[in-house]
Amino acid sequence: MKIIVSGGGTGGHIYPALTLIDAIKSKRADAEFLYVGTHRGLEADIVPKAGINFTALNLEGGFERRFTLENISRAANAIMSIKRASDIVRNFKPSAVVGTGGYVCGPILLAASLMKIPTLIQEQNAVAGVTNKILSKFVDRIAVGTRDALKNFPPDKTTYTGNPIRKEVLAAKREDGLREFNFTDDKPVVLISGGSRGARSINNAMIDVLKLAAEKNSAQFLHVTGKGEFDAVTKKLSDVLNAPNIRVVPYLYNMPTAMAMADLAIFRAGATGLAELTARGVPAILIPYPFAAENHQEFNARALVEAGAARMILNRNLTSENLSETLDELLSSPDELKRMAQASLSLGKPNAADEIADLILQLTKFIR
Repeated sequence: MKIIVSGGGTGGHIYPALTLIDAIKSKRADAEFLYVGTHRGLEADIVPKAGINFTALNLEGGFERRFTLENISRAANAIMSIKRASDIVRNFKPSAVVGTGGYVCGPILLAASLMKIPTLIQEQNAVAGVTNKILSKFVDRIAVGTRDALKNFPPDKTTYTGNPIRKEVLAAKREDGLREFNFTDDKPVVLISGGSRGARSINNAMIDVLKLAAEKNSAQFLHVTGKGEFDAVTKKLSDVLNAPNIRVVPYLYNMPTAMAMADLAIFRAGATGLAELTARGVPAILIPYPFAAENHQEFNARALVEAGAARMILNRNLTSENLSETLDELLSSPDELKRMAQASLSLGKPNAADEIADLILQLTKFIR
């Protein structure tokens, strides 16, 4: 059995795709995969390192949400890429084609659909991306990561599955995280991350928060700044970097372990991060990235806020003062944190990857 998987641009599209590949492999050991991305996206580096065959389409980028001359050029490029996509599909002869988001999915899924090959798209966000909205008219099945996304797609072929998460997220243990970061079990742990590249607004707000936290020493903080922001942040925090309750790092290769020990998280509101937090039942203070397409991160965050699993501070309103106040309120109320943790866990879909893998295999007629 052969399957083409396509998703690119950001880790939020790539890592769910890799998780789905692993889930399918666990059910069909003979499955063979081809990953279609672009040379410009992170997938060109990440996917080959994962040992998966990779090929690229020459695409310039996604469409802007208004009329521009650049869009005309990109439309012409996209049309040309359908020919290349058709050649890829015809030569590989897949049993199914799967897309996890990003403009690269468009040509490959459209080509497969026109060739009557079973297709599925996985939409992670509460607000659907432009590419997936278009593809929804052609593909056979749609798997959505949030209930709010159901309204974006035809109900007869859409299933709420949740978003795929790595097995390591559920397997990680709190005691391993405490030991790795040299924290103790008698104080709550706060995990701060603005994503793989960091978030300057969060980093700036955390400067005074961490200085105050070092004085109080009533909670422990692991702050992931992003590699590009690390030097600037640590320069401002030079007086507290040796505090026993403060850890500042540029990047985490072991985020599941850090998440396992967290009693509270301060995060952006990307779909993959939220899926992992809810699978672990970690309460959160969410600060949505304000320039995400269709403002989807704010909609992602609101779903958790309405369920009682998170608090939200909009990026334009973020200050050290209101972040510190929200932190103090939650950390001083263990019962509220426990209630939020239960609400978060109720939203989690730890078996999402298996459910989506079954949908894909059903399309290939191997599972009925």
